[in-house]
Amino acid sequence: MRIAIGIEYDGTAYNGWQRQKSGTGVQSLVENAISSVANEAVEVVCAGRTDTGVHAIGQVVHFDTRIKRAERGWLLGTNSNLPDDVNAHWVRNVSDEFHARYSATSRTYRYLILNRLTRSALYRHRAWWVHQSLDELAMQEGAALLVGKHDFSAFRSAGCQASTPVRTIESIRIVRQGDWITIDITANAFLQHMVRNITGLLVAIGNGGEAPDWAARVLESRDRTTAGVAAPAHGLTLVSVDYPVAFELPQGPAIVLPAAGEY
Repeated sequence: MRIAIGIEYDGTAYNGWQRQKSGTGVQSLVENAISSVANEAVEVVCAGRTDTGVHAIGQVVHFDTRIKRAERGWLLGTNSNLPDDVNAHWVRNVSDEFHARYSATSRTYRYLILNRLTRSALYRHRAWWVHQSLDELAMQEGAALLVGKHDFSAFRSAGCQASTPVRTIESIRIVRQGDWITIDITANAFLQHMVRNITGLLVAIGNGGEAPDWAARVLESRDRTTAGVAAPAHGLTLVSVDYPVAFELPQGPAIVLPAAGEY
């Protein structure tokens, strides 16, 4: 029997999603919690690995088990064995054809920037504080040059293990509300550090250091060293993972992130 679960977590205290030899990955906590409910060892497969300090409200995992439990039992039992900064928000029985990673059609990440002279005490682990004034329209102009199917070698980390650097970005949407800027990026899949590297490039455009067409030149270079600094991990959240409707999973995040002006 295959079961899918929607997971959210504050990544501040963890060494990313993946199970770690040293340090704590969110995966270990989720597997231990589910295993306690199943009364047998369980391994989960996730839709997308997140790095140290990155958050999620729309992570999806699946696991296989011989144990029968009601969906409510899996949900409440799993949460009772998780720490306060990790939570399951839905459970579905799915067919064996479902795969959390390979069945996904797209993933959406949001990067949050606080753009003002002073930092935030409350959002120090949730947003990148940039004190230089940013031009979000110039950032959007540069972002538009990255949309589509491309070789994103210039935006992958040196340690990225993906077999190909080709990805398809469906959309990049940049919105300012007051001092807050959100960057929403949807793609079929992402390379390691890809969103953070794109965000760093867009901030360099927004602060006037580079022109919008620099984004196209960096993309064409396929050289990571041309793209500037990566944005810090703590401003990034995995918002949602989309699947074919035939799987009958909740579409989009169970909890909608507030608009930037509501922070």
